[in-house]
Amino acid sequence: MNASYPLGKLPPEHLARIFERYAPSDERVVLGPGIGHDAAVLSFCERDSSLDTYLVAKTDPITFASEEIGWYAVHVNANDVACTGATPRWFLATLLLPQESTDQALVDEIFDQIAQTCDQLNIALVGGHTEITHGFDRPVIAGFMLGEVAQDAFVRPDGARPGDILLLTKGVAVEGTAIIAREKGDDLQQVDAALVERSRDFLHRPGISVVRDAAIAVKAGDVHAMHDPTEGGLATGLWELAEAAQVGLTVNEAAIPVFEETAALCEALDLDPLGLIASGALLLAVAPGDANDVCTALEESGITTARIGRVVARDEGRKLHSPGRERPLPRFERDEIARLFE
Repeated sequence: MNASYPLGKLPPEHLARIFERYAPSDERVVLGPGIGHDAAVLSFCERDSSLDTYLVAKTDPITFASEEIGWYAVHVNANDVACTGATPRWFLATLLLPQESTDQALVDEIFDQIAQTCDQLNIALVGGHTEITHGFDRPVIAGFMLGEVAQDAFVRPDGARPGDILLLTKGVAVEGTAIIAREKGDDLQQVDAALVERSRDFLHRPGISVVRDAAIAVKAGDVHAMHDPTEGGLATGLWELAEAAQVGLTVNEAAIPVFEETAALCEALDLDPLGLIASGALLLAVAPGDANDVCTALEESGITTARIGRVVARDEGRKLHSPGRERPLPRFERDEIARLFE
C-alpha cells in the first residue's frame, strides 16, 4: 500500500513526472509548469503579432497563516509575479470560510485586508469566489495574480548560469518568524516577550513583499534569475533555483543573514532556519560584473543585501560551506513550520 504524503509540498520527483505528463502544447505558453517555476508566462497574441508584452499568471493558497490572511494572499502571489521581472496588475481570490465561525465581521475584515494591500501595490482586485465550506477550521484563500512584462525584460526562473553571484535581500526567515509568533507565541514562555512581539510584526517590518526588491534589482543590472523562497525555506529555494537551471551552487552558510528573532524562535522550537518558510527574502542570480551595482542599488533603497554564494557547473554539486565543514545543500521534504501544525 502506498504511504501517504506528509504536510507540505508534493515531492519534487512526483511533481516533475506530472509536469512532463501534462506539458502544455499551446505555442503561446512561454514558461509552463516546472520545478522552480513559480509563475506561468504567456504571450498575449500569436507569435507574428507586433505586441511585445507577456502575461504572467500565478496562483498560491494561504493555509498556514490565519491572522491577516488577506495581506498574505496578495503579497505571496505578487512576489512570484515580480520574480519574473513583471509588474503585478490584477488579483482574484477564492475565499473558503469555516462553517461554524464565519460572520459578517470576519468576511469584511479579510476583504479589507485584500483591498488595502492591493491599493498599496497598485493592483486591481478584479474577481474571485467566496463560500462557507464544510471541513475547515480556519479561513483559506487561494489567490490568483496576473501581471505583465515586456519580452526583453522577462527574467526566466531557469536563467541562472555558472559564474553568477547569488544575492539575498533582507534575511531569513521573515514569513516563518511572523507565523510562529502569531500562531504559537503564547506558548513560547521561554522566549523573551519583547522578541516575540517584534516577530509578530515581521509581516510588515521587514515585510514579506519582494516586489520592490525585484523592481530595483532588474533596473540596476543583469539579473539572470530571481526566486522567492517560500515553503522549505531558503535551502529549498536554492535547490529549486539550481534544479530549474540545471546548475550547481556553492553557498557560504556564514554569509546567510538570519534574523535574531528567527534564530531565537527556531532554537526554542528545535527548527532549522534554513528550512523555514521564507517569503520576504529575494534570492537572485546576477551576472558577476553587475553584482556590485545591484547590491548598491538595493542598499541605497534601504534593502539590506548579502552575497551568499555563486552558481557553478552542475557536476560541481550543490554545497553548503561553513568554517571547517562542507556538506550537501540540505533539502527539506516539508517546511519546518509544518511540524508545528501536525
